[in-house]
Amino acid sequence: MVRELDVNRLRVMVEVAHAKSIAEAARTLAFTPSALSQQIAKLEAELGTRLLERRPGGITLTPVGVVLVEHAERVIGELRQTRSAVDAAMGAQPQRLALGSFATAAQTLVPTALAELQRRYPRAELSLVDIEPPDGYGLVTSGDLDVLITHRYPGVTATPHPGLDREKLLNDPLRLVIPAGHRLARETEPQGIDPTQLTSETWISGAPGIPNRICLEALARQAGIEPHVAYESADYHVILALIGAGLGIALVPESVLADVDRRQVAVRNLRGHAPAREISLVYRRRPTALTGELTAFLHTAASTVSHRGRPALP
Repeated sequence: MVRELDVNRLRVMVEVAHAKSIAEAARTLAFTPSALSQQIAKLEAELGTRLLERRPGGITLTPVGVVLVEHAERVIGELRQTRSAVDAAMGAQPQRLALGSFATAAQTLVPTALAELQRRYPRAELSLVDIEPPDGYGLVTSGDLDVLITHRYPGVTATPHPGLDREKLLNDPLRLVIPAGHRLARETEPQGIDPTQLTSETWISGAPGIPNRICLEALARQAGIEPHVAYESADYHVILALIGAGLGIALVPESVLADVDRRQVAVRNLRGHAPAREISLVYRRRPTALTGELTAFLHTAASTVSHRGRPALP
């Protein structure tokens, strides 16, 4: 007879996997690290295999641990959804919503949407967590997050999301941004700048493996050029400051450029290319009333951003 797994131990396992640290998970769950370690040890004993590898930089999951966490996230998420559905059937108003978002969306889309939701549900406890893609899907599955705002750049492999719904919020075109005094700043062709004109340029982008760097390298391969990335940053405000100082060029999402100082940088299209990152919402199936209303408010905010965020091109 197969022995059932303890739900509380599964919850501990999920929290440790998300935190990538037993000490951090212990703080979140208000346990001692030794108590959490004991729970993991009991779970490993029940299954007869190791689930975690402890390393100096934190913990990593064994292959069996990965499988267990994927299923445990769904179990915990279903239990939380069950409680929400029962509360709704009893007439209780939704009281909690946790939103995860990457920095750009958190700045341009989230404030007005959350403010509208708070006005609609003044007693609801709303929260925001900063999460850079592709992270966050497991947090939605387990119910730690109700909604995730994420993105996918061209050339980046899609993240599997079984049991979750993914809904496109907007396409965020990538523009070529160059210093205002750059030789190509005088280029006024509406078709944009030919990528072959950029073979000797210094690029500014994220580190290898970061989505915008993967996108840049994929587009460069298509154009037959080898980008020289001298400055690495994942922060577009830093990237724009470096461009304004004349240190290089970059591909920057249009939504970041609404308030760009055109005295310091010039914004152009890439000829023959129309790259865009897709910004999407991810949430569990059978969303709560709070989730449904937040997604509607986010679509309204996205529509506003897409109309106002487009900088004039020559």
